[in-house]
Amino acid sequence: MIIPFESLSPETLDNIIESFVLMEGTDYGEQEISLLDKVEQVKAQIKNGEALIEYSEEHESVTIIPKNRI
Repeated sequence: MIIPFESLSPETLDNIIESFVLMEGTDYGEQEISLLDKVEQVKAQIKNGEALIEYSEEHESVTIIPKNRI
């Protein structure tokens, strides 16, 4: 199930994104990017529709997926 980001409080949205960023361990190349910057990048992707927040009833978990993966 896709969760509209607008339905979440700002704090909840930030917590979901932070958890996702920490879990993903994304490699950003030679440049070191702060956690705050990574969170802001993912938040921008969610707000412009490139990424979506997905809740899995089966796994009782929330994750962030690229829009083209639906």
